[in-house]
Amino acid sequence: MHKGYLCIVLHAHLPFIRHPEYEYFLEENWLFEAITETYIPLLDVFIRLLNEGIDFRITISLSPTLIEMLNDRLLRNRYKRHIENLIDLSDKEVYRTRGDINFEPVTRMYNERFRRIRYLFEDLYHRDIVAAFKALEQTGKIEIITSAATHAFLPTLSKYPQAVRAQIKIGSALYRKFFRKEPEGIWLPECGYEPGFDNYLKEEDIKFFFLETHGITCGNPSPGFNVYAPVVCPSGVFAFGRDVESSQQVWSSIFGYPGDFDYRDFYRDIGYDLECGHIKAFINQFGTKTYTGLKYYRITGKTDHKEPYVIEQAKEKASEHANNFIQNRELQIDFLSQTLKIKPVITATYDTELFGHWWFEGPEWLYFLFRGISRTRRNFKTVTPSEYLHLNTHQTEYLQACQPSMSSWGYKGYSEVWLNESNDYVYPHILKATERMIYLADKFFEADNIQKRTLNQAARELLLSQQSDWTFMIRTGNTSEYARKRFAEHIGRFNYLYHSIITGNISREKLKEIEDIDNIFQKIDYRYFKSENDD
Repeated sequence: MHKGYLCIVLHAHLPFIRHPEYEYFLEENWLFEAITETYIPLLDVFIRLLNEGIDFRITISLSPTLIEMLNDRLLRNRYKRHIENLIDLSDKEVYRTRGDINFEPVTRMYNERFRRIRYLFEDLYHRDIVAAFKALEQTGKIEIITSAATHAFLPTLSKYPQAVRAQIKIGSALYRKFFRKEPEGIWLPECGYEPGFDNYLKEEDIKFFFLETHGITCGNPSPGFNVYAPVVCPSGVFAFGRDVESSQQVWSSIFGYPGDFDYRDFYRDIGYDLECGHIKAFINQFGTKTYTGLKYYRITGKTDHKEPYVIEQAKEKASEHANNFIQNRELQIDFLSQTLKIKPVITATYDTELFGHWWFEGPEWLYFLFRGISRTRRNFKTVTPSEYLHLNTHQTEYLQACQPSMSSWGYKGYSEVWLNESNDYVYPHILKATERMIYLADKFFEADNIQKRTLNQAARELLLSQQSDWTFMIRTGNTSEYARKRFAEHIGRFNYLYHSIITGNISREKLKEIEDIDNIFQKIDYRYFKSENDD
């Protein structure tokens, strides 16, 4: 008999980036890299597990902005072009490295990998990655949950409950559109929570969400089972708390598995290492050097000296680390079950893009992990949140009522990443635009035709300005110029549309231009922002 559960949760999200006004746009590569290195490799691993009869459970949140991009015809076509370019580049690299005992095996691995990904994308998934995830969910092995519409950091919007509600309602509506059912759970962006937010989830009949550890442990009253059983919020919605130990083993740049010296080095990419003509042909389309995804070195050590990547060596290390993770969870489950006198649930949460993109061997690690758990009797089993709640909520000794505390994940755990001296200038603009959107939704509640289109586009621009990615990038300095520009564009477009509506001077030509660029949420309803929804 098992003594506890392991609940692995992956959060898949990228900001909405789509630039039809350009033939090539560098930041669109973020999506293409994630498809190539994370989403398709993970789907491939899950299908392998199914074909081998291995029992497993995993939970994945697909953010609405990511779903919209994965289903966008322009971006699908551009991804096909991108993978074709990678195949062409790897063909040239195989020829260049022929006879090199260190690098020819790696270039051939990439070439075969890219060709398989093209086959899966085109022939097996028919370019519909979301449908592939949906089909896997129907096996019962995967649970897919939703997130807020544009991944806004919700605590910064709490002054206007309509804005928080709109983010949650639109995210839930998009989930229903693609998955033809109600979302059971939600990933609150950046785990950003304030007391009372669970009431908005209750309105959408959402059953559970996830919090950073101290959101649970600092709750009132302090839960007796810590984060090893979900808490019941005042609304009746359940909150699962992140387990630090299991997360750190994978996340930590110092102690985590991805930093092992045998794994592939992310930063040593031929887009920067080589000056060959065929590399220039690939990167010239973007106007600057960039990552290609072809990386030939392993981490090696903490210096700039790097040794060639050895595929089988890295694979063996992934298997070793999977076994280590299993052994640690068994010890943890033994201790917690004896101490707490319950069957504990270990909630291990990660960004999906860690697996494959940042940690190249991550999908293979998951394969070894689930295979290792399934093939030998363990004292725990993997579980999805819905499955856990179905199994355990009738056992009153497991239930712990608690009002979780305000919290987030990230540096210091209390919003500082998304609200600090480097990015605080955005919030007066966001809050003023939110106030104006509420006014528009109230005043023009019965709008139709061109006015309704303009109101809906204003809502889109407001939502896009609220993406937590902009403030995160500004804070970290990573592509901060692009983030500042995008934020300014969305606020500028919102203000233009607002004044057009107020004055009644709406330009059909200008509106169509904005709609074609920011075409997210085709079925949006601006009335989500009406003030009568407020408490």
